[in-house]
Amino acid sequence: MGLMTAIGPLTIDMYLPSFPTISADLRVPQSQVELTVSTYLLGLALSQLFYGPIADRYGRKKPLLGGLMIYMLATIGCALATSVDYLLFFRCIQACGAAAAMVIPRAVIRDQLNTRDSAMAMSMMMLIMGVAPILAPLMGGYLSPVTGWRGLFAIMLVYSALMFFLAIFRLKETMPAHKAVPLQLGTIAHNYAALLRSRNYMGFSLAGGIGMSGLFAYISVSPTIFINMYGVPQQHFGLFFGLNAFGLIAGSQIGARLLRVHTPLGILRTALTCGFISILIGLGLALAGMLNLTLLTLTLMGFTTSLGFILPNATALALRDQGHRLGVASALMGCLQFLFGTVSSSTVSSSLTDSPVPLFVGLAVCSLLALLCGKILARPADRHFGNQ
Repeated sequence: MGLMTAIGPLTIDMYLPSFPTISADLRVPQSQVELTVSTYLLGLALSQLFYGPIADRYGRKKPLLGGLMIYMLATIGCALATSVDYLLFFRCIQACGAAAAMVIPRAVIRDQLNTRDSAMAMSMMMLIMGVAPILAPLMGGYLSPVTGWRGLFAIMLVYSALMFFLAIFRLKETMPAHKAVPLQLGTIAHNYAALLRSRNYMGFSLAGGIGMSGLFAYISVSPTIFINMYGVPQQHFGLFFGLNAFGLIAGSQIGARLLRVHTPLGILRTALTCGFISILIGLGLALAGMLNLTLLTLTLMGFTTSLGFILPNATALALRDQGHRLGVASALMGCLQFLFGTVSSSTVSSSLTDSPVPLFVGLAVCSLLALLCGKILARPADRHFGNQ
């Protein structure tokens, strides 16, 4: 499941160093190329709502295989795109396929594990999700001069084909047949409405989702900030991007070990506070004109490290009482993450000038909202919440 979820960061991050090349090749401003990230995130957000009910009706394996087929066909379209409009279209379809690889793994894990164990499993899964953002831009930076940006989509195609065959031969169905939920519009609407009314589900989902949206905002403008503003060579961009991804890995792995002695709820709320403080420091330095490349990297790394603690625990807590509708619960959580990610990335990208201040303002807003949702909206009634 970790390898499967790596499709997401691989698809987002691998072609980031090629933005200037794509811009020149398709003869459009780089800002239009950056919109391919927002388009992908929007498609990923909305299509997850489709996979949730399908996964609750037909199980986990069949919807996953169908999504991977869509992804592979759209990736071929991206590689052959002759204009930015075609690239935007196929990126949206690509996202519709990749959504299956976001919804299904969470449901598979929660099918089999309780809250604490699923938080530990998701922390382990984030090791692969964290390595992918390190390797993807590094590969993109070093391979694109050889393969061209179109060749990077060919690599995505090969990886997704490998995942397709692994899913066929290695993935066992984890949803018991007696838990199948009828695929009826009324039932689907009822389940989504019940989730939206659940204070704890929405609180934890928004804490993780809004926090994650800050990461998407950073991803969408990171080539512009590191390469254009701070003069990082294109082939070395992946190293600086990878340092922040390393923070995500470190946070998730330390968090997994802390779960042996601390509750998911306690870890989540501490990490939300620390992430917000890190971004406030970066914003203050940026406003004072003191934010050099080293301080930029360190403050962003503080933020991504906090996400390594936040995301696994917020996910496990949100899914705690949703065993009878795990598919739609996982889908709505993913939808919220990527909807907020679309808004944050497009807003920061459109407001970026010659300073990183808009990025830190966006990250500060995301961190503050996530903190409020995790500490105020989600208010579990029993003090042992999060252990079960």
